[in-house]
Amino acid sequence: MSPENPFPADPDRAAIWTMLVDRDITAYVRNEWTMVEADHVSASEFMSIDARTTSNPDSWTVGGNLAAYRDAWSAGSAELSAAVPADTLEAGLREVTTLRDIEIHEGNAVAHKKFDGTIRRRDGGLVHLNWQTLYFCRQDAGRWRIRGFIGRLPNPMGDTSVASHAKEVPAHATQHVTAGPYSPVLTVRADRLVVVSGQAAIVPDGSIVGDDIEEQTHLTLQNCRRQLAFAGCTLSDVVKVNAYLTDMATWERFNSVYRSYMPEPCPVRTVVGATLLDGLLVEVEMWAVAR
Repeated sequence: MSPENPFPADPDRAAIWTMLVDRDITAYVRNEWTMVEADHVSASEFMSIDARTTSNPDSWTVGGNLAAYRDAWSAGSAELSAAVPADTLEAGLREVTTLRDIEIHEGNAVAHKKFDGTIRRRDGGLVHLNWQTLYFCRQDAGRWRIRGFIGRLPNPMGDTSVASHAKEVPAHATQHVTAGPYSPVLTVRADRLVVVSGQAAIVPDGSIVGDDIEEQTHLTLQNCRRQLAFAGCTLSDVVKVNAYLTDMATWERFNSVYRSYMPEPCPVRTVVGATLLDGLLVEVEMWAVAR
């Protein structure tokens, strides 16, 4: 995408483009929320919806409030900036971002912001950006402001049927009473499978973080969630998990943390004792269905 504003002769659309593309990217790369704070309505008016990368509204969920969005925006900026050099990140975001469809009526606007492409990471890997956001804006005190959005819509919008990628526990499937937070069996229909290699409590500089199973499990699952996000997935899309523990006596403590992350129906799962790299207490790999 050209970095030039595509609406030079239309002041309102030009202002919305500047707000949602130019200023937002600059602020995001710098992780400076104060640059875009005034671009939003008051917290009491703001609302967001997470489309969860599906075009089926039945699967959408209510997003967080403005403070939660700010925190997620800042956390995403910090995470991406740690993986991609600043100049590469800004150029990459401008390249993959498109905003050419803006509908305006009586002081209200709907803007279609799309992401489609990849950005090269420091380690040589790629960050995949492939979704779109529908922004709802209004004029307020002489400027355009964001009053809400539907985020993580698929790009392009596809079949609204969830049957092609649903996961469900078959009727009458049962398991023993001592089973942990996992499904005994799932039926899955999918067009695209996402596979996450073994993740552990390791931060970007290669250090192992955490001295107990709870702390390491939290970071391990957060790393899994981060890798899934690169492919446009969430933990809700996971269908299969393999987990490896250095000490099977920590199984219940591992389950306690694991249960807090995994939505129902839980993925099928296997947990085994294993010898891991020195200092690691747990490692987790995942299979997910891309929506």
